[in-house]
Amino acid sequence: MSALNRSTVPPSFDYWLARLAGFTRPRRAALAQSPARPSQPGISVVIPSRNGRTLLATHLPGILRDLEALPAEIIVSDNGSDDGTAAWLRAEHPQVVVDVCERPLSFARAVNRGIARARYSHVCLLNNDMEVAPGFFRALLRPFDDVRDLFCSTAQIHFPPGVRREETGKAVMAQDNPTDFPLRCDEPLTGEDGTPVLYGSGGCSLYDTAKLRALGAIDEAYEPAYVEDLDIGYRAWQRAWPSVYVADAQVEHRHRATTSRYYSEQQLEEVLEVNYLKFLVRAVADRAVFAGLWRQALDRLRLLENRPAAQRALTQAAQIARTGGPREKVAFPEREFLALTNGCAASFPGAGEGHTLQCVERLEPPSSADLDKHREVMLVAAARDSDAFRGATRFATHKCA
Repeated sequence: MSALNRSTVPPSFDYWLARLAGFTRPRRAALAQSPARPSQPGISVVIPSRNGRTLLATHLPGILRDLEALPAEIIVSDNGSDDGTAAWLRAEHPQVVVDVCERPLSFARAVNRGIARARYSHVCLLNNDMEVAPGFFRALLRPFDDVRDLFCSTAQIHFPPGVRREETGKAVMAQDNPTDFPLRCDEPLTGEDGTPVLYGSGGCSLYDTAKLRALGAIDEAYEPAYVEDLDIGYRAWQRAWPSVYVADAQVEHRHRATTSRYYSEQQLEEVLEVNYLKFLVRAVADRAVFAGLWRQALDRLRLLENRPAAQRALTQAAQIARTGGPREKVAFPEREFLALTNGCAASFPGAGEGHTLQCVERLEPPSSADLDKHREVMLVAAARDSDAFRGATRFATHKCA
């Protein structure tokens, strides 16, 4: 029986229990917020690393070179390493701040230690398996001068030659069929830059430090990793603090160079499924939006009945729902920013004056005449009466105000 025909299988008790728990999801108290203390202009690069001495030896020199002309610091969160990372850093790179934790922590807990120590106005979360291209940090800084209330700028991600490009930096929330995981990365179009995205990758993104702290930093409910970057990006959008994709900030990702050493593929799949359910419960404030996404997630897990990770996630779903949802006041309607960041929008910098927002049948690079005429061309493959167009209008208006 194919996956697409499994809807004929009667829903299990776990499924109905999770549906009921989602319907009665309680509201929980807001997370305690970290103080947004004043920060001097510059970049604090936070790198979580567990037994990553070899990776750091490979990638730190490029990071240091790219930061030379900027006020900056590097904070390595040495996360339960036993390979001599801390001693090596102090000997070879004494300018690097080393935060040592004797036992391994989750990604969120490790980077939060670095965020708490950050001295500068912007925090870059960078995985130890990322190789940055020249101009990476300056490119990430640039949109903060152009987009009002920008929360996050995120890099274009490449993979080594011969490796399938699983991430691109253009992160969207959409499904092409019912069994697809609802998050994906779209291939950027030629000339695309500054497109609004739902969130920035936690492995190569730059954040406004004060805003990051105002949101309570990275939610530590996500163990041991995955989906925490979606959560923080979503909660920022709720406050009308957007994230954008930056084409010129480029990295090469040696994917899962750390996580694959400690977890099997099946374990990582279960972590991803469970953490996505946690995200829906903890971050989505609009009741109607939550109800639709929660049912979609449960239906998807039910269709994947032959995957043990999906079944275990479905079994945990009711308990996750009972942990409670947010008490956020939403400044940007969730329906609108979700529609805007589902892959239907693309922005292109031009050489002219002013900004234009256009509805199109499908996304493709605008004409050279349009780019010569306008400073930015934003295209939306949606009708003018759609949530996506309303979201694009709200984003463009807020950006240029």
